[in-house]
Amino acid sequence: MSSSQIPLNVAAAEDHLMRFLSVEGVTGQEANIAAAVIDALKAVGVPESAIRFDDANSRIPLPTETGNLIVDLPGTRPGPRLLFSTHLDTVPLCAGVKPRREGDRIVSDGTTALGGDARTGVAVLVVVAETLLKNKLPHPPITLLFTVREESGLHGARELNPADLNGAVMCINVDGQSAADLIIGAVGQENWEVEIIGRASHAGVAPDKGISATMVGAIALAEARKEGWFGKIVKPDGRGTSNVGIFGGKGNTPAGDATNVVTDYAFIKGEARSPESSFATKIAEGYKQAFAKAQADVTDHEGDTAKVTFSHKASYPPFELGKDTPIVKRAAKAMQILGIEPVYIFSNGGLDANWLDKHGVPTITIGAGQAEIHTIKEYVNLTEFEKGCRLGVLLATLDD
Repeated sequence: MSSSQIPLNVAAAEDHLMRFLSVEGVTGQEANIAAAVIDALKAVGVPESAIRFDDANSRIPLPTETGNLIVDLPGTRPGPRLLFSTHLDTVPLCAGVKPRREGDRIVSDGTTALGGDARTGVAVLVVVAETLLKNKLPHPPITLLFTVREESGLHGARELNPADLNGAVMCINVDGQSAADLIIGAVGQENWEVEIIGRASHAGVAPDKGISATMVGAIALAEARKEGWFGKIVKPDGRGTSNVGIFGGKGNTPAGDATNVVTDYAFIKGEARSPESSFATKIAEGYKQAFAKAQADVTDHEGDTAKVTFSHKASYPPFELGKDTPIVKRAAKAMQILGIEPVYIFSNGGLDANWLDKHGVPTITIGAGQAEIHTIKEYVNLTEFEKGCRLGVLLATLDD
């Protein structure tokens, strides 16, 4: 099928997108947007029996209204099962969104983010189903996956049971900006956190009897930076990035309640990313060593030190697909048919694709117009959205 042969109803596609953008569904609260997607799928001819939720939310360590939404479309011709995926949730900044069209863009009213990330993907998956069914286009078996809690840790994809994908052999994830961008890999992430228990004392009368948890944290972070473990990291044995996200006290309150008390408690949380899991772990270990050194540097008048408890664990694994991988070749072929020159990208951010690949389904990620994501300036480029829809239909119908 060539580009001109794709029977895409552009107006209907944009209507789907506008509808999905208008339904609130911040991360962990995806029930309403899932219901809207189900209504849309049934309206375009998907039988209710083909639509289900999994039980991933029972394994997610955060309150989550629903499991992942999964839709199975039987093939009309032989071929390996394809998986199309995207995520239902938006960032909290999208709460209360009021989308409106402005020329060839959809924007918010300027007080919230828009949620094009990844409601563009949600719309593309529905458009693919609608176009295949209404035009009786030949296609192999297809599964549509709408994940939950992507924005708060890729949890829906992580807790997915691969058996629920019915043997899909390759995946097209829709969660990007330009239709030309072909994301074939992404970094992995290690999360770290540290709890520092010092000793309170009067900061004016007896400062030497206290052990400042704040100072331990400050010295540790300065040490980590000095040793090259903060920000952009380039070492002889690896590269990556790190960041400190939280420096606070109990219950996310400030570290200490008054300036005249030596701080007895601090909590610090951060992340490390790298194309190699082992190097992400090494970055976290660099922070651990910095906190151990800071612990020894800050003592009270008797030489006692703070109690420092440092922990780290993997958040998601890295992956990278070769250009000769079947799904990469399929995507490149579809793009070229559409007159799009693929731009191969290795992402510095995590995607559902990280976990889907880990589950044994090689996954590429394509774009459909989302831009300036996670900000009040977010918008959807409708030209790129149309390209993303056409690309999705073509990927679903290409001969193997």
